[in-house]
Amino acid sequence: QVQLVESGGGLVQAGGSLRLSCATSVNIVSINVMGWYRQAPGKQRELVATITSGGSTNYADSVKGRFTISRDNAKNTVFLQMNSLKPEDTAVYYCYLRTGVVVAYRYDHWGQGTQVTVSS
Repeated sequence: QVQLVESGGGLVQAGGSLRLSCATSVNIVSINVMGWYRQAPGKQRELVATITSGGSTNYADSVKGRFTISRDNAKNTVFLQMNSLKPEDTAVYYCYLRTGVVVAYRYDHWGQGTQVTVSS
């Protein structure tokens, strides 16, 4: 029932940029945290970046200085601007949100994932 529509994934060369977007059907006032995780083949899913309802951000050490997370409250959308991409950034990226109330029987919600591939 909860929709998280991701876009912006694709294939880029090392050093290039992509911007991921995730629009949700959940009203922004119900969301405590929005963010992005990623999972490479054979690896655990890992946090990339999060942003709270108050605007506080958190980044994985591996992406600090290169990635920027932001949100547009009017559009219920979170963005991930990825610059200076490296081959090790290659993964499926998942949009994530955590609600402060139960929505569709859950507090945690995940997008379907979008592939980001960075060629060397």
